[in-house]
Amino acid sequence: MSVLPLVFTSGWASGINAYAVVLLLGLFGATGLSDDVPETLQRPEVLIVAGVLFLCEAVADKIPYVDSVWDSVHTVVRPVAGAWVGALLAGHSGSVNDVVAGLVGGSTALASHTVKAGTRMAINTSPEPFSNIVTSLAEDLGVAGIVTFAMFHPLAAAIIAAVLLATGLTVLVFLVSRIRRFWRRRAQRREERRLSAQAAPPPG
Repeated sequence: MSVLPLVFTSGWASGINAYAVVLLLGLFGATGLSDDVPETLQRPEVLIVAGVLFLCEAVADKIPYVDSVWDSVHTVVRPVAGAWVGALLAGHSGSVNDVVAGLVGGSTALASHTVKAGTRMAINTSPEPFSNIVTSLAEDLGVAGIVTFAMFHPLAAAIIAAVLLATGLTVLVFLVSRIRRFWRRRAQRREERRLSAQAAPPPG
């Protein structure tokens, strides 16, 4: 069977949390639960680095505005990770060309990353921090659940990932106007504070 469904699903998940994907796949392979995981992902140093970075993301992802900064830094990291994992999976199975798998994994990761980053910007327009925590936990659980499901039912998992991606992109279109209004209001308030500071009389 083609490895493309697993590549697509891992790409979608990488766009949300690349470190969780690498860690989960590596653990599945290292524990012998799956024979579809390349040895590169099972190496102890890879698992350790992925685990440490996953913990860093677990913290940063739940703090308002810090999560958006983290997302901006990972605009390159997540698609590259999705392409790397996809190429490794293809090379291990031999059923799909590595370049094709890399393109599928990378482009899917970029699309899901765009949804995540845009959604977080919209959530950050709310002053309370609880929505960030709830959303982050839902993303972590969703990635873990879909990747685990994909190891045993890759085609069904890919269909679920595709539906989630399409839904996320649709929602993001409606959130764009909210994000723009928020940044315009913020820029206006900053300008008002600057003008009021300039107009304030100097201290006696």
